[in-house]
Amino acid sequence: MQSLPLLRTLWCALVPTLGSIVAAGAAEPSPIGPFDGQADIGGVKTPGAASYDPVRQEFVVHSAGANMWGDHDEFHYVWRRLKGDFIVQATVGFVGEGAQPHRKAGILVRSSLDPRSPHVNAARHGNGLAALQFRRTLGATTGESTFNLKDPDVIQLERIGGTYVMSAARFGDTFTTKQLSDVDLGDEVYVGIYVCAHDSSAVESAIFRNVRITRPAPAKLVPYRDYLGSDLELLDTVSGVRKVIYHTDDSLQAPNWTPDGKALVYNRNGRMVRFDLETRQPSLIDTGAAIHCNNDHALSADGKWLGISSHTQEDGNVSIVYTLPVGGGPPVKITPVGPSYLHGWSPDGRYLAFTGGRGADYNIYRVPAAGGPEERLTTTKGLLDDGSEYTPDGTRIYFNSNRTGRMQIWRMRADGSDQEQVTFDDLNNWFPHVSPDGKSIVFISFGADVSPGAHPFYQHVYLRQIPVAGDEKPQVIAYLYGGQGTINVNSWSPDNETIAFVSNSDKL
Repeated sequence: MQSLPLLRTLWCALVPTLGSIVAAGAAEPSPIGPFDGQADIGGVKTPGAASYDPVRQEFVVHSAGANMWGDHDEFHYVWRRLKGDFIVQATVGFVGEGAQPHRKAGILVRSSLDPRSPHVNAARHGNGLAALQFRRTLGATTGESTFNLKDPDVIQLERIGGTYVMSAARFGDTFTTKQLSDVDLGDEVYVGIYVCAHDSSAVESAIFRNVRITRPAPAKLVPYRDYLGSDLELLDTVSGVRKVIYHTDDSLQAPNWTPDGKALVYNRNGRMVRFDLETRQPSLIDTGAAIHCNNDHALSADGKWLGISSHTQEDGNVSIVYTLPVGGGPPVKITPVGPSYLHGWSPDGRYLAFTGGRGADYNIYRVPAAGGPEERLTTTKGLLDDGSEYTPDGTRIYFNSNRTGRMQIWRMRADGSDQEQVTFDDLNNWFPHVSPDGKSIVFISFGADVSPGAHPFYQHVYLRQIPVAGDEKPQVIAYLYGGQGTINVNSWSPDNETIAFVSNSDKL
């Protein structure tokens, strides 16, 4: 797994000069990306500045400033005003070697723009130190709690009521966290990204990618009745760079990538949708009477057919598998009973692999794509096998199972024989998706605090990747707020480089 190119000094070529961007400090805030404005805080001698590239979806922040410590601060800040709970995340990298080992960049929450303001600061230093720093009251001395972690580039700061949680990781690793509960910044605060040079006569720069401001689900949210907004994102699986390509204020789930690379197919509010990647426009797919589709669907290898799972009243309001032309048309019922949740289509087009709930047991089945008797491939009792997906050569099926306690990734031969466990860790791993070249598997991981038999909405989750060959530790390729609907189905691009997925947030 390669590290993020954010860490490389060749980024200097990407950074605009100070003269090419407007310096901060105007009387009226000017929006920049998702933020309300920017400003130099404290007695900064050389004006700082920030720019936002909407194509790359990245920020470059330049700043002087003697320090962010003691009883006051000097730095450049890109901010917005927020109330209530929130999560802010960014991938942070300094530009060049820098003059000061204690230059800082990170995520900052403040009561005000006063340089003496109380604050909570998720900081990355130039020497690789990560620290949760804080000033409890106006003009008080800054305190900190340091991480036993060197050179983290993924930084997250979350507010949960009166508690602040900082999470940090080197790209590829899971988060390490620290929390603070004795700083009262008020309900409405300034939230944003910043740089401090730690030198009043120098200007330091940092690049912020994958900047996300998330409003998590409120405690009163009722799953499957209430929904947060959805961002359809594309992820470079090598660099970890993410781009939002579409947003909706309701629930968009489970994107498939069409084999021709031109579109994504996902479900939204029970309907199937085709999203054109060139025009960035969605259009409904005609699925006839099957208008209560869930997020379990699959495309045939030739791209001509779409398999869906939909609830109908005539079938007792349980999920049934259907097939139809990818452009739309009358659905053909494939599974005679339910619940049946489709996940995989064999590359030769002959079989559909699905999860079948038959009594108290949920196992992996296959059924002829043209219809016929179903065949059970796994035989767990009272547990859950799910997420079945064929390898591109059709010889194996990957799936997830909680038969050993945690939900883990498994595989078997296409006839159900030689079942073996693939992942062994303390996270709950769901929905393995094999790359078109058959070399990599991407899956979603829920925390150990989530029930092994559940994959709920609106959680902190990871997307992780492992090679098909070898026995390597899974590497994180995305840190996000999502869960159910994020990546339930195979969403690899045909060129093996990109994953489509869904992240979630309530309205800011």
